[in-house]
This record gives sequence, structure tokens and C-alpha cells, in this order.
Amino acid sequence: MTQQHGFNFADLNPDLLLDALDSIGIRAESGLLPLNSYENRVYQFVAEDGARYVTKFYRPQRWTDAQIDEEHQFTLELAEQEIPVAAPITIGKRTLHPFQHHRLALFPSMGGRQFEVDNFDQLEWVGRFLGRIHQVGQRTTFAHRPTIGLEEYLYQPRQVLENSAMIPDHLKHAFFADLDTLIRELEQQWHTDWQSIRLHGDCHPGNILWRDGPLFVDLDDARNGPAIQDLWMLLNGERHDQLAQLDTILEAYSEFADFDQKQLQLIEPLRGLRMVHYMAWLARRWEDPAFPQAFPWFADAKYWEGQVLAFKEQLAALQEPPLQLMPQW
Repeated sequence: MTQQHGFNFADLNPDLLLDALDSIGIRAESGLLPLNSYENRVYQFVAEDGARYVTKFYRPQRWTDAQIDEEHQFTLELAEQEIPVAAPITIGKRTLHPFQHHRLALFPSMGGRQFEVDNFDQLEWVGRFLGRIHQVGQRTTFAHRPTIGLEEYLYQPRQVLENSAMIPDHLKHAFFADLDTLIRELEQQWHTDWQSIRLHGDCHPGNILWRDGPLFVDLDDARNGPAIQDLWMLLNGERHDQLAQLDTILEAYSEFADFDQKQLQLIEPLRGLRMVHYMAWLARRWEDPAFPQAFPWFADAKYWEGQVLAFKEQLAALQEPPLQLMPQW
């Protein structure tokens, strides 16, 4: 297994990109257009055969080779079941390729327009395919990838934030007092009596394209966890809006996979975990030049003032009754 040491995307110049692609037998004729990706580096190009591809260079030290291989094999397993996912291309019996101190994968370029979260026909399609994804996902669990839990999403992020210089001194007391209150409440509401299955892991609307149906992209955050993790980020608006969306998704989902309605109690805890994890992710990546450029507000005191308020709002949301589907007659 190749372990990556030292983060550095700075050497990903056109010459290195071309050499890396040439090492797997692909000659880029035009393009090398950077796509919107912060965790990894992703480029679209046209090869000499006229085909359009996307190549992903993986961030060093984020995942091991074994963890990336698990993601790739899960995606290929989904594609074999004719589930619309952006699956890596196998070259020389492998999908992950080393080049110098980098690792890359090749994908077909599969464009599409934005998925419309308020379109109930599209939500029904997405729900049906998520049921199929989870039907495959529950066959086994990842052996190398993590399982969603408090250590990764709360305790480690809190330590990162405590060691970060990003939080203004005059806000630290209020920030950590409210963060710790939120953590205690999340500890009380988090439970693990759910079936752990392989998930997309980051199934927000931006990771679903629409091209005569949904196309699920970017399984980089695939991990084990409860099924609701792949559903709750598709809900938006007021409570009655979310109930209607949830009902549409789950009615279609249930055509292919059973859903344990007790997992609805995890929606607000998962939202709280994501909130804390996201802040720590930005703090961890701040030395990457792409991050200050893309997220300049993260260094603004107003952002951190807003997070203190967001903690209070999330605490209030955790006190509300969980979403509950209407009984079926």
C-alpha cells in the first residue's frame, strides 16, 4: 500500500498532469480544465481519441490506497447494477494509479444540469435510486473506511478547533461554551442501534446531476453508517416542506429497500455533527492556498459570531420532535 507523506498539490502543473496521464496510456489533446473540487484536484480534458474524461488526483494522507480501492469497488458494484454513478475506469486491472508522489484515477466525463431539490418528480427518481444504492450497500460493510460516529465528527473536530488560530480571541469563551453544550446534547441523542451499511456518505444536492434522470457523483466521502445519512441533506425549507419531501423520497426508496423510521430521530443529530465537522475541515485545510481563496469569510470574525448563533439554533432544533411520517392507510 502506498502511503502519501506531505501535502503538496503545488507541483500539479500541466507537464506533470500530462506525464501522469501518459503513464496510464492516456494522451490528453486539450482541456485540463480544473473542476470545482477542494479536497482533491480534478481536471476535465479531451483525449486524442476524442473522448472526454475527468481525472482526479487524490489529496495525500486523506485516504489510504485500501480505502480508495473500497470506494472504487463500491462504485463499480453500483454501476454493474445499472445505477447511474460516476464510476472509475479500470486500466491494467486497477482504478487507482500511482505517479511520483501522487495517486490518480480516470473517469468518463458525465455532464448534467443541476438537480432541482424542489422538483418532486426528481425527488421521486432520486429516492428510487437511493433505495437501489442502499440495496447494494447493505450487502456488506466497508472493512477499511470509517463508520460515522462522534469521534470523527465531534471529538476530533473540537480538538482541531481548539488548536486553531482562526477563532477570534474575544469569541473563544462563548464559542467553546456553546460548542460544548451542543456536544453534550448530541451525545445524549446519538444512538447506534441502526444497521450499518455502505453509503454515498455526502449525498447533498450538489453531488447529484440531472441528465434524463439522476447521476450520483463524488463518492469520496463514502463510509459506513445509517441509511438516513444519504437522505436528510436532500430536505429543505419549513417543516411541512421537509415532511412532503421525505414522504416522496421514502415512498420511492421503499420500492427497493426497507427503511427503519426510528432513524428519523438522527436527522438533527447528524446535522449537528456535520456542522462541527465542516468547521474543522476548513480549519484543517486552511494552509491549502485553494481554501482562503474559496472561503475568505472563514477568516472573518462575523463568520465565527454567526457560528455561536448557529450552535444555539441547532440546540433548539434538537429539542423539537423529530420528523414523523404520516401513517399509511
